[in-house]
Amino acid sequence: MLLLLLPADPLPKSKSYDLSSASNFKMEIIVRMNRFLALFSVVLFSFCAAHGQRPAVDTTAVPAGATSAESPEIRAFQRIEDSWADAINGRDQYALELVLSPLFVDVSAAGDITTRNQQVAAVITGEDKTVHLEQRVITVRMLGDIAVANGTYTLHHKLGSAEVNEKGVFTHVFERVHGGWLCINSQRTVLREDSNAKPKNRSNNAELPFHIPLFSKSDKNNQ
Repeated sequence: MLLLLLPADPLPKSKSYDLSSASNFKMEIIVRMNRFLALFSVVLFSFCAAHGQRPAVDTTAVPAGATSAESPEIRAFQRIEDSWADAINGRDQYALELVLSPLFVDVSAAGDITTRNQQVAAVITGEDKTVHLEQRVITVRMLGDIAVANGTYTLHHKLGSAEVNEKGVFTHVFERVHGGWLCINSQRTVLREDSNAKPKNRSNNAELPFHIPLFSKSDKNNQ
């Protein structure tokens, strides 16, 4: 019984305290590592995003306002010119109205001025059954909602009692309307062909190598 009354030795500290401290230390290291990895990921993502948004250098870029032979503008307006020519060749008034603006004015190579209504009426009546039009776009200049297309054309039609192939150049001015393009002005100029006629033979006096133009033969005889 005396043994029970003796003061007991203090119990040793629980090892659970040491385990708890080690666990807290590991957790703190893990938290710090996670923060570091998160910060590193943010920096890496920002770097990649900055480089990904940098536009690539386009070596085939076209200067502002000008177009190249392979430009999208050339192809787009060539389709419009083809629709225009097909409407003329097929005598299709509705297709022609989809190309020409109500404000359209045409100045032909002969100097005749016509409106859209007159152009449509000519297609409806179809007095000249030989009319055939071909148009080829060469350049396009974009000016906001206005575009100017230049190109060449060949118009087969009657001139009097004969049929002719009129070859020339055109300037078409288009206006952007409801996301599309309508022609508001057209002007054509005929290309004059070089004459193949041989020049007339000059007189023998003109062919003399030492001829002095200030004196004539009569003046020399008088002297």
